[in-house]
Amino acid sequence: MPRGLIAPAQETRSAQPWRALCILVVDDDALIGMLLAEMLEVLGHSVCATPRTERDAIAAAKRHRPELVIMDIKLAQGNGPSAMREIICAGPMPHFFITGDGTSRLTAGALVLEKPFTEAELVKAIALTIDDSMSPGAV
Repeated sequence: MPRGLIAPAQETRSAQPWRALCILVVDDDALIGMLLAEMLEVLGHSVCATPRTERDAIAAAKRHRPELVIMDIKLAQGNGPSAMREIICAGPMPHFFITGDGTSRLTAGALVLEKPFTEAELVKAIALTIDDSMSPGAV
């Protein structure tokens, strides 16, 4: 497990961005998905599901209609950008990508957060994504 994926609780104790959110976390590494879900819950959010494949991510998004999706770019079965294209066919869905492959690519204008990341970086990514989704003309 890369050091720094989950920051120590004392690192950041800023106010929650906006409000508590229902978040879908998609990562093919079960441990990372679980740790990210725990971090989000400590921040006051709820995690509706932690699917590990593209197909399961699409089904979970349809079932739960989360307020935010945090999606790994590379999945063992499928990929994050493809899953998000399918998910947003049903309507706008705030989202950002996470990746550990060393590239910081923008995918369809979405924010990409490089692993390992700190709690402060996660909070900022959530705030930026939610802020962008509330802007006039946002999709």
